[in-house]
Amino acid sequence: MIVERQKLFNEFMHTSAHFSGIVDSYARFIEDRQLVDEVLWGKFIKVFSEYSDTTDDGWRSEYWGKMMRGGCMTYAYTRSERLYGVLTNAVEGLLAVQDADGRISGYDADHEFCGWDMWGRKYVLVGLEYYYEICRDSSLREKILAAMCRHLDSVMERIGDTPGQIPVTRTSEWWGGVNSCSILEPVVQLYKLTGKAAYKKFAEYIIASGGCREGSLIAAVQEGRAPAEFPVTKAYETMSFFEGLLAYYEISGKKEYLEIVKRFAESVFSNEITLIGCAGCTHELFDGAAEKQTEYSDTIMQETCVTVTWMRLSARLWENTYDPKYIDRIEQSARNALYGSINTAWKEGYSFEKKARMPALPFDSYSPLRNNVRGRGIGGFKEFPEGGFYGCCACIGSAGTALYPLYAIAGREKTVYVNFFLPGEACLRSPCGQEVVIRCSTDYPAGGEVRLAVGLRVPERFLLAVRIPGWSTSAVIRCGGKEETAQPGYAVLDREWKYGDTVFLQLAAEPSLIRKNEKIACVYGPLALARDENKGAEIESPVTPLYSGGKLQYGMEDAEPGEQLRIWLKDGKGEDVLLTDYASCGKNWTDSKNRITVWMNEG
Repeated sequence: MIVERQKLFNEFMHTSAHFSGIVDSYARFIEDRQLVDEVLWGKFIKVFSEYSDTTDDGWRSEYWGKMMRGGCMTYAYTRSERLYGVLTNAVEGLLAVQDADGRISGYDADHEFCGWDMWGRKYVLVGLEYYYEICRDSSLREKILAAMCRHLDSVMERIGDTPGQIPVTRTSEWWGGVNSCSILEPVVQLYKLTGKAAYKKFAEYIIASGGCREGSLIAAVQEGRAPAEFPVTKAYETMSFFEGLLAYYEISGKKEYLEIVKRFAESVFSNEITLIGCAGCTHELFDGAAEKQTEYSDTIMQETCVTVTWMRLSARLWENTYDPKYIDRIEQSARNALYGSINTAWKEGYSFEKKARMPALPFDSYSPLRNNVRGRGIGGFKEFPEGGFYGCCACIGSAGTALYPLYAIAGREKTVYVNFFLPGEACLRSPCGQEVVIRCSTDYPAGGEVRLAVGLRVPERFLLAVRIPGWSTSAVIRCGGKEETAQPGYAVLDREWKYGDTVFLQLAAEPSLIRKNEKIACVYGPLALARDENKGAEIESPVTPLYSGGKLQYGMEDAEPGEQLRIWLKDGKGEDVLLTDYASCGKNWTDSKNRITVWMNEG
């Protein structure tokens, strides 16, 4: 029996939504600059007809599914008919290259199940499953479902624990086979769509493997080991495996798996997540980044793939717990690391492989934290035989720019959750089935004022849960003539709502300092702030923060285009220090005087 739960992404949570400001503009920027590029989709599909990954153990076969997932999520927000048409063509193009055995692989049959083959096959399933959710053509849905089953059946025929089969952890030479084992999540999703017992059994086989041939990832969590002490420490693939374990909990109801994923996420958050909401200061590896983040590094760090995967894992944990701390974490990642990686200036990137500048991609792959520049490398770089290239982070980013607005206002059973404060509105179905419109007016995150207006035809009782962010030391909420002090978490309003009812929220929005390892950083609400040479800041000079009456002294001015916040931190020994939101800094990448820093010397 299939356990009913939410869809792959929260398209159902609101029937429509439109927000303004940076959140909306970034989602549409990526749609226009990437997702509707039919030439690019054609290159991705050609990987499977020409088996382009065979010659170099490549991972080009991940590109199609990664970007299809982000494209479908973006469509769920923007409802662009142009995007829907492009995605439909890309799906039909992929189905056309499926071979007689059901395989859709970037490796030919003589070289399959090595390198990144299983990883690529995973993303084929992922992309098809996400498109299946938005597909409006019943006959095409039938073709997609049949193709997914044939695709997975061809994998299950060769992979397993019976004589003659290949163990799943032996299907890649990389990272103990964790990349291959992360196919767990789409396997579970296909079980949800079909109810085929064989798919659930295959998922249980993967779980029994522990996810890694070097040692069980599940056991590592149970033993209380930090992520940097795991058998392998590749952050993105490891988090992807645990997302699959969480999906299995959803079909099995076995709470021990939910608890394992929660413990894993807490360990990642406390040991790895930095001020910008990403992990890994040594390439893309778990390395105790929460502590190491203050150190200068001349290597790549804070990978965008890790940012988005952390956001996705946090979103899925919220879907299973409704714990607002996961929403806090999504916001931290989106407003800082993710938005910082968007190539709004459309600058060239640098390829380690080619040792040269390359044409622009929509996302940067890595984010600096101290005295360094953006655009330093193209993660997952691979060239296509016919010319051109792409990268892993460029493909995954759109899943993040869509996830943030999709989770802003969410309906669950008898509760409407206001998770993110975005100017605009969302339409949902109430518990009784009528349309409810939630309109949000706010100056957030620069300010802390939020006004919510409720629109519905017939008065109805339901719960409205308004998130009080964890960073807000005080908050006041007013509704129906009553004013209350609200603590971090959800302020739950249980009443009969009628047209025109309003909720006013005032959050405590002030800058504060974080001290670590004899360095300081400044945060403002969900935003990490930074100094940027291109904005005239001197990034290496010490800062002497000035206090009065126990409060940090600063001045605020209007943000410039592309910025979320602009303040001047009062300095006790020199000139005031210009700080702006991290995401807006370093946007000219490797042009002259474009170093940025989050962590500063105090003196």
